[in-house]
Amino acid sequence: MTPGYAVTVGETMALFRSAEVGSVRRVRDFELGTGGAESNVAIGLSRLGVESHWIGRVGGDEFGARILRDLRAEGVHVHAVVDEEADTGLMIKERLTSQHTRVTYRRRGSAGSRIRPEDIETERIAGAALLHLSGVTLALSGTARDALDRAVEIARAASVAVSFDVNHRSTLWSAEEAAGHHRRLAARADVLFAGEDEAAVLLGRTAAGPPGRESSWRETVLGLAELGPAEVVLKLGEHGCLALVDGALRRQEAVPITPLDSVGAGDAFVAGYLAERLAGVPVEQRLLTAVRAGALACLAPGDWEGAPTRRSLEVLAAADPVLR
Repeated sequence: MTPGYAVTVGETMALFRSAEVGSVRRVRDFELGTGGAESNVAIGLSRLGVESHWIGRVGGDEFGARILRDLRAEGVHVHAVVDEEADTGLMIKERLTSQHTRVTYRRRGSAGSRIRPEDIETERIAGAALLHLSGVTLALSGTARDALDRAVEIARAASVAVSFDVNHRSTLWSAEEAAGHHRRLAARADVLFAGEDEAAVLLGRTAAGPPGRESSWRETVLGLAELGPAEVVLKLGEHGCLALVDGALRRQEAVPITPLDSVGAGDAFVAGYLAERLAGVPVEQRLLTAVRAGALACLAPGDWEGAPTRRSLEVLAAADPVLR
């Protein structure tokens, strides 16, 4: 382990992705991959030059073996319990239209949902520069929530920065069930990421307002900051992002693209921001790298395959005025 590394904790699943447009009932061919919010961020960080570690559980099956192989191939340091008593979770992505993807899960009782506090390595987290978590893991089980609590306790005691991406999954639990758990972790985080709908869950209200309403976005960011995090980044998709850091609001427009697959874009965005934060660059550059990474992730199928490297960011920025 080298100074400045990051640790993520969460579930990674086997991913079946339809190879053509249509629902599962009609499509014949599927491609096999892997994906999970926290491991996507770990891969994104690794590609941007940050040593990254992933803690989780997989089943003692071939899907679990595939996950471990994919993460290690991307340079991620894997610390996984192989659970012989549970299966690896599954994610199915259908391209219902050229612009609309539907994601469903088979993860109830999965190996990843069975992560527990004793799986969290004290020394690994205490020696890190950053611990990144997401609300997906909070939704999986009581033991998963306990594991995240343990990870945060270790990080806070060791003065390790904590990053939290709300990542609310309405298919796993309701907004009412999730809100208190999300707020509790947000209050203990140094950096908080949320989309508009996720911010509404945290703040206990309806969505912030129609797209393009700067005043609503500002109100939302300020409301999230009152929960406790020092840095708040509101992800606005095609409208870019708005951040509150060191008491100052900063806006960054999105990179205009025609997306191929937007699943995983938010994780690439987070990885871009955190990589620059760890590098100590100004907030403006963090946000610019974040929107570029998120945009590039949309141009390739899969959860993490489109996450950029430093080199690809530089090449594309030099070649395309929009990305400069």
